[in-house]
Amino acid sequence: MTVRGDRTWLVAVAASLWGLSALWRSPLARDYPSLAIVFWEHVIIVVLVSPWVVPAVQRLRRVSARTQGAVLVIGAGSSALATTLFTAAFRLGDPITPQVLQKLQPLIAVLLAAVILGERLRPRFALFLVPGVVGAWLLAFADPLGVTVAGAQAALLAVGAAALWAAGTVLGRLASAELRFRDLTALRFTVGLLTLGLIAGLTRTPVSLPWSLAPSLVLLALVPGLLALVLYYLALGRTPASRATMAELAFPLTAAFIGVVAFAARPTPTQWLGFVIVLVTVVALAIHEQRAEHPAVAVPVRAEDAVPVRTR
Repeated sequence: MTVRGDRTWLVAVAASLWGLSALWRSPLARDYPSLAIVFWEHVIIVVLVSPWVVPAVQRLRRVSARTQGAVLVIGAGSSALATTLFTAAFRLGDPITPQVLQKLQPLIAVLLAAVILGERLRPRFALFLVPGVVGAWLLAFADPLGVTVAGAQAALLAVGAAALWAAGTVLGRLASAELRFRDLTALRFTVGLLTLGLIAGLTRTPVSLPWSLAPSLVLLALVPGLLALVLYYLALGRTPASRATMAELAFPLTAAFIGVVAFAARPTPTQWLGFVIVLVTVVALAIHEQRAEHPAVAVPVRAEDAVPVRTR
């Protein structure tokens, strides 16, 4: 079935905004605990979406247990715990391993989408998936053949983060069958904030930050945080999870651009090649799914059609 209302392009736009986070997150992370930065990022967003929180919670009480469970995993897992695991992987292992293993995210999401959502992947999907993952790999590493894997514990943490982020894409698609994008946005950050507070308390991690950081934290929360997520959930209801996770590879494109312009990074020839491959793959996927009579991912147009809804 052709997905005329497909919004793969909008997922790519949202993912591109995530790549801007390095402008504010990188300077902050050099001097302050990652958990504290993420905690205050969530606080700011929850304050901004506070008018949506109560209606979202009321609506959550009326939806199926399956959707309630999806929201819990998205908020606690994909918004809070995944970032914590990813940060811990860098601290316990080398700085390369976590990034390598994040390239598993599209593969995990595709498998979860097939199992949970029943999305049918046609063979032509490999024409986009394979070059997309290869391009992201080339873009991530200056020496793509010189990657070492150090520390099983760090590797497991990174795989756990990749799995949680992939699950967030799939479960966000599932939850959008019963919840509006405003509900998903408010619930994701509210549950994430509660989880981060719990983690900070259990680990005794200080979350206090100087007021001088407020402008950077607000921009971090607004652009790659709230704006990106609103666009993402607007798109996800009409974008199959398998396709969305491919469009999310637009993130390293923006990240590479920011690295060159803002941080004077000098990509190697293979990284430039990866940049081109990812860009062409994401654009080609979006155009193909809009125009092809038989798209690469066969699903109904809307999430509520793809996922049977049983409300209470």
